[in-house]
This record gives sequence, C-alpha cells and structure tokens, in this order.
Amino acid sequence: MSKHIEQFQSSRLEDDSDDAHEASQQQMSPATTSRDAKETTVDDDDEWKEETLDNVPENSNMQDVVASHYNELKEAGRTERLKSRIFYMRNFNNWIKSQLIAEYLHCIKSQQRVGDPMRVLDMCCGKGGDLLKWEKALITHLICTDIAEVSVEQCKRRYEDIIQRAETSKFAHKFTAEFFVCDSTLVRLRGRFKDASMKLNLVSCQFAFHYSFESLTQADCMVRNAAECLKPGGFFIATIPDAYEIMKRLKLSNNGRSFGNEVYKIEFVSHTDPPPLFGAKYQFHLEGVVDCPEFLVHFPTLIKLCRKHGLKLERKTTFSDYYKENIEKGRSLLYRMNGLETVFPNRLSQNEEYSHIKQFVKGNSSRSLGTLSKSEWEAASLYLVCAFRKCENSFDREGKPVFMFDD
Repeated sequence: MSKHIEQFQSSRLEDDSDDAHEASQQQMSPATTSRDAKETTVDDDDEWKEETLDNVPENSNMQDVVASHYNELKEAGRTERLKSRIFYMRNFNNWIKSQLIAEYLHCIKSQQRVGDPMRVLDMCCGKGGDLLKWEKALITHLICTDIAEVSVEQCKRRYEDIIQRAETSKFAHKFTAEFFVCDSTLVRLRGRFKDASMKLNLVSCQFAFHYSFESLTQADCMVRNAAECLKPGGFFIATIPDAYEIMKRLKLSNNGRSFGNEVYKIEFVSHTDPPPLFGAKYQFHLEGVVDCPEFLVHFPTLIKLCRKHGLKLERKTTFSDYYKENIEKGRSLLYRMNGLETVFPNRLSQNEEYSHIKQFVKGNSSRSLGTLSKSEWEAASLYLVCAFRKCENSFDREGKPVFMFDD
C-alpha cells in the first residue's frame, strides 16, 4: 500500500534527547514523499451513478447497528491507549480537530462584540472528546447530542468533572451545557433544545457525518439540523472520509472489493461501479476503535444539500494539506498532544513501516524525527475537513427562506 501514501509527513526534531514530550525543545519542518505517477485518480462526477434525489431508497435499521457498536465500545484508560497501534494517529486526528475548531471560532469571534455569547452544538458528540476544546475556547453554552446513550452519559460525566474542577480554580472557565440522546439523521434537533429559539454560532460534527448518507432523507435531515439554528455568519464544520480517495484506493486494490493494512480495512458490501449517491455502504474497521458500516459522502451532493439550507462551502481540504497549512502555528500543540511518534532512523533502517523517513535524513541519522508510521498515515489520509458558512436570508411571499449567497 506504500504507493497510496500521499504526501506522508515527516518532521525533524531539533532536540536530540529521547524525550518526545518536551514540546518546547522540539521543532519540526514538514517534508513529503512524491505521489506515484501511475495512481488512478477519481475526480469527476462521471464516476458516480446518476440518480435523481427523488429516487433514493429510504433508510433501514442501520441506526441501531451504529448505536449498539458505540454503546458497547469500552472506554480505555491512559495505559491501554498508550498500547494502541494507532495511538499517534488518534492524537494526530485530535490535533486536526483542534486546529479546525480554533480556526472557525476565531472567525466567529472576529465578527462579534466583546461579551457576546458563544453557543455551540456538538452533533454526534460521542464520549465528549472535544469538551476540553470547548472549555479552552471560552464558549458560553454547549449542546451535546449523540445516537449512543452510553456515550452521552459518559460525555455528561466528563462535563460535570470539568465544572467540579472549575469550582476550585481561579482560572478555569465555566459554561452551561445540555445533553440528550437523539438520531440527528431522523429527528429535528431544535425541538429537543431547552430553548428552541436559541441561535448558535458553531455546529461541529467530527468523524460522524458520513452515517447520514445512507439515504437522501437522512442526509437532508442532518444538514437541516446543522443549518437551521445557526446565526448568519456562523459555521458548520466537519471531518469526514474522503469518498474520492476511498474509491481511488478501491480501484487500485487486488480484488476490487476491499483494501487496507494492519490498522484499518475497508470492505464494500455491494456493487460500487459506479457507486450510488446515497447508500454506498462499506464495512470500516479501525484497530480497537471502529468496526461498523459507513457510507460514502458524494461531496457535490453535500454541497447542494447545504445550499438548500443556506450553507455555503468555505473549505474542503484533505488532512494532508490541512496539516501543511497549520503546522507552523500548531507545531507546539501537536507535540504536546503526542500527535507524532519520535523515531530514530538509525534504529529503524530495516523497518518497512518507517522506510519513508530515510529520504528526509541528512547527515546524522541518529537524530530523532517526528512522524506517523505508514499504516497510520494511510488511515489518517482517508479523511478531509470541510466548513460551511450560514448565509443571510429573506423570505418569499409563501414564507420560504431565500438565502443570499455571495457568489
């Protein structure tokens, strides 16, 4: 699978010590490998099955499968996480989320007056992995919802721990929050808010939006939930699998049905040539974290659905490119979060998982580098970040919103 690695990032640490956690002593400069010129690209809509939006099958009971998977997923302690084969990849992905959240909260705050409230919806919040990000961002109110009841309970407990710690600290930030179990692909979220008239500044959906693309009904419902409570100028941000990258790797696979490596595997369960706009299902396995069905997100269709609800595309960027954009300002945080593994080229010369670092070694090969293994990068580079901005609107004579796009 090495030929599928796109712009694998490797970074030199200026500190020669073995301690990978002293971020203040480490500096990084990105480098990349070249793409195989023979790779197949899948960049146009002709590769997808033409299908009218009125002709898409309705949803099944997939929601129960997904909810059960995450309800049964045990929460690992720090010791167990350190043993994980994808420890650094998960931290790298978390850093990507941190940069994305910080970028768009900054955009929102630059448009606000001092003291204005900052309200956020964490859609598909999981166990609350982003709670500390919201605390550090000094938001005023948070709404957390997820399809998995156990996850929501764990998220709520984590929030209560944050508030309890804040009681004994002069510098901690308190914010209000509400939690409820709900399927965002089937239910209108506004009706579950404590204040249904609330206007939000940011909606975040991390590594979960793709579940909605089982059907048009579900995708449209989820986009509506993201859009209808946002204030004009607010943002919907998400991290999702890159469907074109997935299809490219599928076409290059040996059997045309599955591909992967020692940490992840994707296997399609139905005919995918060409894939349908909705319901393009595959089984996704990520070592120790995910093992359930997912759906390809046809991005041009997502753009159309978002525009229907007043959301204009502001950004679509692969994880690889987003890393390159953010590494200069986010280097210190990346190391504090252990987002790269510290390796020594002279100790790994025979290890294929780290063979890519050889081309970045100049002179002393005993100096440490920060990187991800090939297998981890192949999994991480399956994803992209995207952001949509809520536009102003007026109303027509029938009371329907007419959005004012500036393009």
